[in-house]
Amino acid sequence: MSATLSPVQRPAAAFVVGKIQACHLNRLAIVSVRQSTLQQVERHQESTRLQYALTERAVALGWAPEHVEVIDDDLGRSGASAEGRPGFQRLMSEVSLDHVGLVLGIESSRLARSSRDWYQLLEVCALFSTLIGDADGLYDPQTYNDRLLLGLKGTMSEAELHILKQRMLEGKRAKARRGELKTLLPMGYVRAPSGAVSKDPDAQARGVIETIFVQFQRCATINGVLRYLVEHQLQRPYRVISGAQTGQLQWRRPNRVTLSNLLHNPTYAGAYVYGRRPTDPRRRQPGRPSTGRTVTGPEQWEVLLKDRLPAYISWAQYEANLRQLAANTAQAGGVARQGPSLLSGRLVCGRCGLSMMTQYTNNATGLRYSCSRDAVDDGAPRCQSLSGATLDALITRLVLDALQPAALEISLQVADDLEGERARHHAAWQQRLERARYEAERAERQYHGVEPEHRLVARTLEAQWEAALSAETHLKADDARFLANAPQTLSQTERARIRALAADIPALWKAKTTSDAERQAIVRLLIERVIVTVIDDSERVAVEVHWIGGHHTRTHLMRPVARLEQLSDYPQLLARVLALHQAGQRCTQIAEQLNAEGWRPAKRRATFNGSMVANRLAHQGLPAGATHAKAAPWPERDAHEWSLPELARTLEMPAVTLFSWLRKGWLQARQVPRGGHQQWLIWADDDELARLRSRRQAPRRWVKQTESSAGASAGQPA
Repeated sequence: MSATLSPVQRPAAAFVVGKIQACHLNRLAIVSVRQSTLQQVERHQESTRLQYALTERAVALGWAPEHVEVIDDDLGRSGASAEGRPGFQRLMSEVSLDHVGLVLGIESSRLARSSRDWYQLLEVCALFSTLIGDADGLYDPQTYNDRLLLGLKGTMSEAELHILKQRMLEGKRAKARRGELKTLLPMGYVRAPSGAVSKDPDAQARGVIETIFVQFQRCATINGVLRYLVEHQLQRPYRVISGAQTGQLQWRRPNRVTLSNLLHNPTYAGAYVYGRRPTDPRRRQPGRPSTGRTVTGPEQWEVLLKDRLPAYISWAQYEANLRQLAANTAQAGGVARQGPSLLSGRLVCGRCGLSMMTQYTNNATGLRYSCSRDAVDDGAPRCQSLSGATLDALITRLVLDALQPAALEISLQVADDLEGERARHHAAWQQRLERARYEAERAERQYHGVEPEHRLVARTLEAQWEAALSAETHLKADDARFLANAPQTLSQTERARIRALAADIPALWKAKTTSDAERQAIVRLLIERVIVTVIDDSERVAVEVHWIGGHHTRTHLMRPVARLEQLSDYPQLLARVLALHQAGQRCTQIAEQLNAEGWRPAKRRATFNGSMVANRLAHQGLPAGATHAKAAPWPERDAHEWSLPELARTLEMPAVTLFSWLRKGWLQARQVPRGGHQQWLIWADDDELARLRSRRQAPRRWVKQTESSAGASAGQPA
């Protein structure tokens, strides 16, 4: 028990002497010194002085001065956790090594504010018979009464910290609910000595902030705004918040992080906000108070007071910016990217409801949309796929039809936007010139204000004046070049050209100066999503376009398919070919008749030709037409060898596709001379024919073939 709780018949000194044994005096007496913050170290020096004075008490208790050690590594560190406290960790190490006989602190809260750390210290001290002392007395953690009292002191210390934090936090929240809690202002704002918040008095600083918001509405991406600022040599304003230059305006290069923070900050919409970044205790790292912060939306902020500050944008525009930033993420479909695809991130599978992937083939000259998420994740069969060219052509026609009524309005809006943008550029250059002129005049006044005999100062001021004049000269030259390339107002020729382009929107859409990303951006402004469903693996595809605003358009398109058998009207097509053949028409005549009646082949061509009809008749075992001149005889063949046309008819596949398999090394073949030419003979027994039929029927994987995988059975011909 402590000296303060000792019985009346025995003095406190007797208890102290009874607790201190020779085993304690032979070890160190450690004095722990701690203050929670650097501000306390600077302003509460009396508390620090009292803690250092505990060394004298250790000597008075019988320890030799050389056996008294002070651990003050935790000055300016919170005791809420042992993490980040090298002094406490060192103390625990010394006690665990049986080097310590006494631990002295001004009070238990100086040693630890956390019950976990406090009881850990008690356990170690009890194990190694180490005494603990404070301003009230000495305690032996091995005895029941002292252990009970030390536990109560630790609990009270932790509760005290909780009460202090809760009291200060509630006061802070109450002030925030009134909108009076001062927080760090973003760039573009200043705080007056009275506490009132206003826009930056510098016109150039305000102009840059406004330009950032205007450009984000046009570009819809942070990267687009950043490129614009760099291209036009626009820097962001920054007010120094500490040091000798506090409040001075500086200019720094823009970057993605600062632009993202600016667009997410509700202050620019005139709102006072508190609690945007609450701390999640599960993600907080001990010893690092600034960690664990989370990102929340406006509905989760503790305080949201609208129209309390001067605004650069409206609250509706701020919410639109947040939606655009969220839509730019990969999970939401992403932004418009390079590549000819118009529907990247906007195409949905009508069968499973998942987003369809965009695949480029042949060095990005070929485009295909595929629903293969289940195949990638679970190894399931591919859901559906179709050629991207036909679908993009349909979407292009629908978009151009939607834009046609607005041609005149578009031309007027483009002209106004260009003139407004040039006016903003001109104003920005004028502000930069005005600032450069002021710096030059200021340097001139400083130079003339010094005594001519004081050459040490005059030479420096003269160099500064010359540098300011040189910067102003270069800036004037840049401004002249800018005005020469882009005058402030549009000429009549430029206006006429804009009207002509707007009137011919299809030509503007197909122009080489219109990039793929710009076409994608236009589609995203008009179309929310497109749902496609391939009907029965045929050439027919159901397309449902969901326009921005809620209107829906349902239509169909015909996609290219691999085989004629996939056509929905193949039985009728075959019956028509057989009827024309029985009527005595030749293959070329049959092809012309089919084209005239509106029949279409599966792929590669928009019309039939004679060879396609001949192949179809050959598959039915019918002669293809008139007897040709007698062909040159084949040399002696080995067993199971086929010519290319013979094997193509047997496998019921185009000879062109079979030849592509041969080029890729998927067939066993040799060349022989015939009629003055080299002809291919392909070996295929019954097992090989079965393998080739299986390959023909296998679904296409649309993977890029490498040299190492050429000849592998996993591939699929085009």
